[in-house]
Amino acid sequence: MAVNETPPFWFEKAGPKAWLLWPLSWMYSRAAALKMHAKPSGSVDVPVLCIGNFVAGGGGKTPTALAMAKQVTEMGYNPGFLSRGYGGRISGPAQVELDKHNAHDVGDEPLLLARAAPTVISSDRLTGARKLVEIGVDFIIMDDGFQNPRLLKDYNLVVVDAKRGAGNGFAMPAGPLRVNLKDQLRLADGVLIIGQQDGAVSVVRQAAKSGCPVYQADMKMLDKAKWKGKWVLAYAGIADPSKFFDGLRSVGADLAQIKSFGDHHFFTRDDVTELLDRAKLMKAQLVTTTKDFVRLMGMGEAAERLAKASEIVKIEVVFENPQTAELVINKTLAEFEKRQLAANKL
Repeated sequence: MAVNETPPFWFEKAGPKAWLLWPLSWMYSRAAALKMHAKPSGSVDVPVLCIGNFVAGGGGKTPTALAMAKQVTEMGYNPGFLSRGYGGRISGPAQVELDKHNAHDVGDEPLLLARAAPTVISSDRLTGARKLVEIGVDFIIMDDGFQNPRLLKDYNLVVVDAKRGAGNGFAMPAGPLRVNLKDQLRLADGVLIIGQQDGAVSVVRQAAKSGCPVYQADMKMLDKAKWKGKWVLAYAGIADPSKFFDGLRSVGADLAQIKSFGDHHFFTRDDVTELLDRAKLMKAQLVTTTKDFVRLMGMGEAAERLAKASEIVKIEVVFENPQTAELVINKTLAEFEKRQLAANKL
């Protein structure tokens, strides 16, 4: 198993492994819940929309954040992204510079975000938010950070993968939840289910019980026609590579071979050699995700060769209700205005 790969039993019906770890899970969840519900340390004088997850691993946060930024821009604001910079060696606060930083510096997701809008990475979310304001951002979109109480948020939109849902329903290390689901729902302002599978049914039910609105979206593959009948070697180092491979199959790609890596995987020279050699032997086109592609850029000669030989499968979030993004943003703005009015009365 790769270092950042989530244990398969997390997303299966709770069995002996999960129950054996349950006491640790309970203690971890209680401690994490206390931290999550702590009073925020500070705020900034611009709206803050947080895009988060209930579980460890990806679920569509970054594509959702990008979709929100597009809508924010159309509404006349200057959005900026705030990220922890998972996997990067810079703790920040630092603005991501595409011609200067690579994934080792800032992580892969900030490199994707920085292509669309100013992006700051910071292990301290409050100081990172303040830096974004300093550079002229008037609407902050947090990519992750839902469980972090440091910065006051105006709206928390939690993204859930329709296939994986909340997994076995246990918190780490017995399951994928970062905190008990009920404790997390208390701070969620909205839940976005991405996909049409039924793995998130329990999340939808609990959200409904707590009065939390539930929205629906899908991942849309761009340029689908170009993959029909194409002989490809697909590789991916994301939270659930099977979704990427299944997506290619669904549009008619002919998969000569698939190669999975752990989430946020840094490709070694051996990885590069193996992928290039296999593709050459099979006469297959190498294809990967945008997230994997940016992780190759600026990482040395071998990684650059793999990037040059690979084609990217681009995706975007499409909301079932086209008004969803605007609705969430307007709610964020309304909460920000309430916060400003309350502050002015003090």
